Amino acid sequence: MNRTLLLGSLSLAVGGLLIAGTGAPATAAGSPRPTPPKASKSQAVKDARASIAAHPKSVRAGAGDTFTSSAVLVDKDGTRHVHMERSYEGLPVLGGDVIVHSAPSGAFRESTVTLKKPLSLSTAPAVSATSAEATARKMFKGKHAKTSSKLVVDAVTGATPKLAWQVTVDGIAPDQSPSHYNVLVDALTGKAGQTWNDFHTATGTGHGYQVGDVSLSTTAISGGYQMKDGLRGNGETRDANNQTAPGDTPPAGWGSAFTDTDNVWGNGTTGDRATVAADAHYGIQATWDYYKNVHGRSGIKNDGVGARSFVHYGQNYANAGWDDTSFSMIYGDGGVGQKPFTEIDVAGHEMSHGVTSATANLNYFGDAGGLNESTSDIFGTLVEFNANNSADAPDYLIGEKIDINGNGTPLRWMDDPSKDGASDKCWSTATANKDPHYSSGVGNHFFYLLAVGSGSSSWGNSPTCNASTVTGIGNDAAGKIWYRALSTYMTSGTTYPQARTASVKAAIDLYGATSTQCAAVEKAWSAVSVAASGTTCGGTGGGSNLLSNPGFESGATAWTASTGVITNDVSGTPHSGSYYAWLDGYGTAHTDTLSQSVTIPSSATAPKLSFYLDISTEESGTTAYDTLRAQVVSGSTTTTLATYSNANAGAYALRTLDLSAFKGQTVTIKFTGTEDSSLATSFLIDDTAVTTS
Repeated sequence: MNRTLLLGSLSLAVGGLLIAGTGAPATAAGSPRPTPPKASKSQAVKDARASIAAHPKSVRAGAGDTFTSSAVLVDKDGTRHVHMERSYEGLPVLGGDVIVHSAPSGAFRESTVTLKKPLSLSTAPAVSATSAEATARKMFKGKHAKTSSKLVVDAVTGATPKLAWQVTVDGIAPDQSPSHYNVLVDALTGKAGQTWNDFHTATGTGHGYQVGDVSLSTTAISGGYQMKDGLRGNGETRDANNQTAPGDTPPAGWGSAFTDTDNVWGNGTTGDRATVAADAHYGIQATWDYYKNVHGRSGIKNDGVGARSFVHYGQNYANAGWDDTSFSMIYGDGGVGQKPFTEIDVAGHEMSHGVTSATANLNYFGDAGGLNESTSDIFGTLVEFNANNSADAPDYLIGEKIDINGNGTPLRWMDDPSKDGASDKCWSTATANKDPHYSSGVGNHFFYLLAVGSGSSSWGNSPTCNASTVTGIGNDAAGKIWYRALSTYMTSGTTYPQARTASVKAAIDLYGATSTQCAAVEKAWSAVSVAASGTTCGGTGGGSNLLSNPGFESGATAWTASTGVITNDVSGTPHSGSYYAWLDGYGTAHTDTLSQSVTIPSSATAPKLSFYLDISTEESGTTAYDTLRAQVVSGSTTTTLATYSNANAGAYALRTLDLSAFKGQTVTIKFTGTEDSSLATSFLIDDTAVTTS
């Protein structure tokens, strides 16, 4: 289904030395002052080493430190800047590098250094390289080729430098790019820390019209570069050459590739066709990064595949749109008095239509149509906030930079949607009869209230339909609730009342039935005239789950777990959503735990623990070599409710265990996975619940 931001005319698919007493130059009249010869790089390094020896405090140098030059820059006037890498007791120090700045004569001037004080730590690891490598492999999202590790001093993360294993996992990333995935594993505790990838596509510079000067991920080709993002599923930006697509969608190979010899794209004006291409390509990056970093979603369809974007579509085309069929976006240059439609929130809006299509697949009519459009406005706004680009400062306005009305006003206002003269800010049964771009106002208003709150703020002035006061919970929580509601509880025909139920369920899943977040969801819906008609934060109409973040969609929030247990690793499969818990699976002697504290009311009639469990194993036979115990910890007593093992291998199945013996107690629900020294067994847990009836 094709998507646009609006229809019709309001379219938007959206000196010298002096001789004392004379005032005359020190050199002969008419002769230039002699310039001393520039030092060679080797001399610059030699002088830098001498500076470190003479001024150890300036570089936080200790008795165990040695320095190796990595780069030398000698300015035109002979000033030197020598980059030095630090080793401590023979180990590389991440974050220990320094720059020694010297005068043309070699005399020390100053240093640039991050390290706060000289290093003093043991270099004896308590965790083996094998164990650290296993931890990193489990975190790697892709096809593994080989793993290597080295002992380092981590002076990058945390307040205190520590010994760590730098593990590099080589392989192919989910988006088909080569990957050199690095993980810092604490060599004393085994806890995984900072991660990064050493594989990079070309990084170009874009001078966009709407986004300003930005870095762009491009691909090196023979003779130059192409506007294709190898880090984000090969998403590509192409030139539609002011044509419209033959038929109804842009076919494969249609349009022209943007190529460049110096990897600098556009000049900030519409006189260069690559200027708006830089906007669009940046939009691909911003949207991909938001969904990936916030929701763990790899691309629009969550399959690691990037979309195409076509700029300069049609003649003065005053629109932008998303096409599911060809998995592509189109951007017009805008009509008379308007500006190019390549704004950040427009990009996020349009590609979010694809996300909606791949999840709830909301209809484009009735309440569902309004929810479809408001979902794109919501996520387009969150993409804009996540990008935090100074040229397009984040706000709760939709399409404010395209000047759709020719008077500087935006297309839509989320704080009070009725400002456009057509959108509903309060729901009624008549809302379903409106165009989705106007019925979307109810969803937009709800989200603004949920994230920001009612009344006046720096973002706007938001009324409520019931004269209530709503306190916002922020973009992060509000966005996660809406995403889970969309991806887990909404269907093609969801109405606004049903969207209330869906988002309450999502809030319960993520933050718990008695959470501030859940209560805010209910208040925000009531404030836009959508009353309760199903599950409530107190549990009416659908039961309540006493566990917070029971589906792990907020990562480790509310849970205590071993390193790597709560994950969205594509090597495993969640029962629902993107995250799940993965215990064991190493093929070495190993124990993983997962736990959360919960209070079971004394009034509970039939309290139960339920969860979905998937077991896969390399073991054979009926002997229980590797086990998972479902336990309840009450004070100093641990009760095992059930034990599962490699002998119970099978796909996800619902497991339900009685908690009646623990009524009126605050206990810890705990899962303990224990693996022997050979052959791996993986225990995957998802969609946990503690219910009271």
